[in-house]
Amino acid sequence: MKFSAYIQATLCIAAAMFTACSDDTETVANRIYDTSAMEPSTVLIDGMAESSVQTFTVKMANPTDRDETVTYGVEPSLVERYNAIYGTAIMLPAENYELTQPTATIIAGAVESDDVVVTVKNLTSLDRNLVYVLPVTVVSSSVEVLESQRTHFIVVRGAALVNIVADITRNYCSLNNSADATQLNGITDITVQWIMNVNEFGKLISTVMGIEGRFLLRIGDAGVPDNQLQLATSNGNVTDPSWQFETGKWLRCAFTFSSSTGAATLWINGNKKATLTSGYSGSVNWASDDFYIGKSYDNERWLTGCIGEARVWNRILTDAELSDEDQAFLVPVDSEGLVAYWKFNEGAGSLIHDYANGYDLTCNTAPTWVSVSLPEK
Repeated sequence: MKFSAYIQATLCIAAAMFTACSDDTETVANRIYDTSAMEPSTVLIDGMAESSVQTFTVKMANPTDRDETVTYGVEPSLVERYNAIYGTAIMLPAENYELTQPTATIIAGAVESDDVVVTVKNLTSLDRNLVYVLPVTVVSSSVEVLESQRTHFIVVRGAALVNIVADITRNYCSLNNSADATQLNGITDITVQWIMNVNEFGKLISTVMGIEGRFLLRIGDAGVPDNQLQLATSNGNVTDPSWQFETGKWLRCAFTFSSSTGAATLWINGNKKATLTSGYSGSVNWASDDFYIGKSYDNERWLTGCIGEARVWNRILTDAELSDEDQAFLVPVDSEGLVAYWKFNEGAGSLIHDYANGYDLTCNTAPTWVSVSLPEK
């Protein structure tokens, strides 16, 4: 099949979204076309990123002996066209976009242009409950344009609060540069938060985070159920039957400790469990090469499942904060007392970024990245 005939057949299907594929079907000839315009592109408001850069190119079936240019602009009236096909959306406000590079050029002898660049910005100022659309359309061209592919619709909408987590089975994470993680030392009132979904326990000990022999949150032990959290310190361990976790479910976990009173409390899914008194009265000092998430003592004490939204605070969060479901899945990176904030949402590689103070982690091996939609509705 000749290239132009193949393109024509493909475009006939795509054009049905906007125009009927009939006897006067559009033909490519040597018009400008852009198959990426056949479906809207999506920018997710995830509460973290402030901007998203969208790029696309245009093409021609055959080269010409001169440069060809295509310039794009924003046309709010096309929101009605989008809504007639896809549903209800409103125009993206002017302060939330910029045509960074509106003109595409196909140089003489070529068939594909350089990038058109559109920046969607100030994302955290948008309402996550609304759907916005930005119609970016050709306003001038030195060559005729296929009408069915003249317009790009960029859709901006709220994402789930958590979209990616890390499966750290048979894996663990440690600080990249413990000497620089100064705020992880000298914590006298601490809140540790994490979300997890454990496939199974079944091992003597699984590990959440901390330092063996000093201050460690681990699950199970000799004489302790293998699904029961334990605070293990240099001055004894404490645990309670109410500190048990279920498997196969996403759990919002929070642990608080006060060195002045020894009070240690676990929260699961916004429910406050037993408060115990630990014999440990020192501060928590986790700025160490011995600090791990998913490891303690040896490599066999991994957590069999997924983890995300791991945080360390230098204050004890209030009952209202700890019972708030959304708070468990997203907090501002500049929140009062937030020392470390590892979202485990990178989606690739082995580096785990700290959004609070740059206390990044590196996993022993690249974790398996898992797509989720949390909180579950």
